[in-house]
Amino acid sequence: MEAHQEQQAHHQDHQDHQRSGLTRQAISATAHCLTGCAIGEILGMVIGTALGWHNAGTIALAVALAFVFGYSLTMWPVLKTGIGLSAALGVALAADTVSIGVMELVDNLFMVVIPGAMEAGVASWLFWAALAASLAVAFVITVPVNRFMIGRGKGHAVVHQYHH
Repeated sequence: MEAHQEQQAHHQDHQDHQRSGLTRQAISATAHCLTGCAIGEILGMVIGTALGWHNAGTIALAVALAFVFGYSLTMWPVLKTGIGLSAALGVALAADTVSIGVMELVDNLFMVVIPGAMEAGVASWLFWAALAASLAVAFVITVPVNRFMIGRGKGHAVVHQYHH
């Protein structure tokens, strides 16, 4: 009986270790995604807001730039391994599309629902506080999405072979 309990405890420890490792990978992948998204999102929001664009134009620019910077940050180390541009783009699309999409949906929705955030202007604390909060909320919501994807060998899991 004791041997069976020890075996169960060992199996549980192994599963706990795998889950925590998967969570760490998801947090790392989401932080990587957040870097590209934040660069594009902030740049797009600042440009659109400074130019007095309507919300739709500002958001479209922010989303487009988030995808460009997000994919670029994934492609850069992959390209350095000697893989071709089209293959590196394929890796970036597979690795980051869902993550960036979720992050952009959440952070832009957050910006739109905070009263006055989009109209506040780049000199306003409301604009910057809402933008920072929107990225933090997007991070928290995207971690489990990335965990799910990585656990199934999808999303950022496809780029890991190029990082070493």
